[in-house]
Amino acid sequence: MPKSIDSKTPRHRGRPRAFNEKTEQNTIKSLDRALGVLSQLAQIESATLSELASALKESPATLYRVLTTFALHGIVEMDEANQTWHIGPEAYQIGSTFLRRTSLIDVSRPVMRLLMEQTGETANLGIEKSGSVLFVSQVETNAPIRAFFAPGTLSAMHASGIGKALLAHMDEKRLKRFAALGLETFTPHTLSTPETLAADMILTRTRGYALDDQEKNLGMRCIAAPIHNAHGEVVAGVSVSGPTTRVSTDQIETLAAFVMRAAQDISFALGSTR
Repeated sequence: MPKSIDSKTPRHRGRPRAFNEKTEQNTIKSLDRALGVLSQLAQIESATLSELASALKESPATLYRVLTTFALHGIVEMDEANQTWHIGPEAYQIGSTFLRRTSLIDVSRPVMRLLMEQTGETANLGIEKSGSVLFVSQVETNAPIRAFFAPGTLSAMHASGIGKALLAHMDEKRLKRFAALGLETFTPHTLSTPETLAADMILTRTRGYALDDQEKNLGMRCIAAPIHNAHGEVVAGVSVSGPTTRVSTDQIETLAAFVMRAAQDISFALGSTR
């Protein structure tokens, strides 16, 4: 029997024959809407049905069907006492698959643990995600007052130690585009103009580490350094963060040396020769 035209055309595994069609033809609108609900709930962390409906401009009845479907699979859950919806444990299980897929998390953990022991402060690992810092791992200090960035937390890049370590290695055009989008002010110390941010990026590259000096939260400091992959590209950042009473100005250089060494060790483990 002669082969059809389709049989002569190589097809990528994991895609149907019609994969070259327009994206709109290959999406399920109801699923797209449901995932939008999940994304919004993740951003605000906790919401009543009416609050979520208002934020998404959707009818409560429609959202309730979406949420109850997700709840059946453990992806969201409802606090009966407060009538609020939250991301459920199964969402974490699904998301952690992404973390397991990359060796960055695995090679960083022992280095971060050592960094926490050397400095006495919480060690963090973050990557860029859609113009923000996505924290993907953390080793907490046992000190009573400590910084906490749960894996999955997003933070503004210009007001984060890791974020500034990543921004400092962006090309100039991209950095200008980023600054032009607007720099939200969180504290009186936030670098909220393109000029102050650009000057800080030069300083960050010169000394080899970034400093968040109470720029997101008053009373907290963060010291970060960039992580390079085997191609010499900056792919992540590692940091220590803690209260200004412990991360004092006269301790910054000492702590920064430990952070930069940790970044170098992780980079080497990823194949970098820098």
